[in-house]
Amino acid sequence: MNKDTTFSAAHAGARRVEGFGFPISRRTDPVSIRPGTRVVVRYRVPGDAASGHGAGSVTDAIGVLRNISPLQVDDLVIADEDVVVLKTLSAKPLRNSDIRALEAAKAAAFPGIENQMIGGWLARAGDGITERSNSAVPIGPSAGLQEVPLAQLEEFYRSHDLPCQLMIPDRIGRPAEHLPGERGPEILVMSKELGDSARLSAQDSPQGSPQAPTPALDTSQTDALDPSLADTQIELAVDETPDADWFSMYKFRGQPLPKKALDLLCHRIDGQLGFARLTVDGQLAAITRATITDGWLGYSAVAVAPEFRRRGLGTLLCQHLLSWGADNGAERAYLDVIDSNTAGKALYHKLGFSEHHRSRSLRTR
Repeated sequence: MNKDTTFSAAHAGARRVEGFGFPISRRTDPVSIRPGTRVVVRYRVPGDAASGHGAGSVTDAIGVLRNISPLQVDDLVIADEDVVVLKTLSAKPLRNSDIRALEAAKAAAFPGIENQMIGGWLARAGDGITERSNSAVPIGPSAGLQEVPLAQLEEFYRSHDLPCQLMIPDRIGRPAEHLPGERGPEILVMSKELGDSARLSAQDSPQGSPQAPTPALDTSQTDALDPSLADTQIELAVDETPDADWFSMYKFRGQPLPKKALDLLCHRIDGQLGFARLTVDGQLAAITRATITDGWLGYSAVAVAPEFRRRGLGTLLCQHLLSWGADNGAERAYLDVIDSNTAGKALYHKLGFSEHHRSRSLRTR
């Protein structure tokens, strides 16, 4: 219970968003507000001497969002006018060790060509282009509690003729937050628990080795698929190595990558690596790079050919990759999406992903 009677939506960092009758946190993506999501709602309660609530008191409700209008959290219904702010939460309470474990799995999926642990930070050098293979990330248990070993990190990158770039995840990257430099866009790291619900029928999902042959997918239960694709043959393959067609569709933030960067995508990792493709009547329609490291399935750069966009194929690809990951030992899945990518975030929320934590890059000066 918060007894501060001066507490306001402004103090809570709240904002008004069209379509919602109550204020939401500035740290909450509107597309994440869906029934089934964990939320915390700060709301006003009437003054009542018997309950101990003073006039203008506020309290918090934490639970699962059951309904948006009227707003219901678990069994509690809250009037819109009483809401101070609503904020979405991760699917379960998050510890620093949970963030560290996911960041370690991500780093294993993009290890670079050379890497070195420096004072709890894993420094990676690769193609010099993408942050994931050319940055240092704080995955050591002590990294979040001590000063950033900046001089040693800068020397590592200087020896590779690369700028010193840090990835700063929430909480575990706190010692680096004050450092000067050029900051990149905010990145949402989203996650989802896998299980039997992630598995499709054997007919629908490739199993065993990444090169297992795949029959035509049964798309009859896929609501998102455009009706125009009803009579087409859609196939999924997950290969150990990509071909030229796959490479031609792979982009980094909308831009094609040079050959050196593309080659790095194929380097062996400490885990399983697969290059997924979805074809429609034999024509390449969608791709993504999939990795399984430390029990985590990761996607990177889901891409759909222009002529097939907005027809549900990105959703279909991701659904079947979740099944592929579960069949190959992954217990949970993650992906990165830039905060400004509203369409991407909406897709991933629809697939059951929720925000795990946030991260941003820093190129030091």
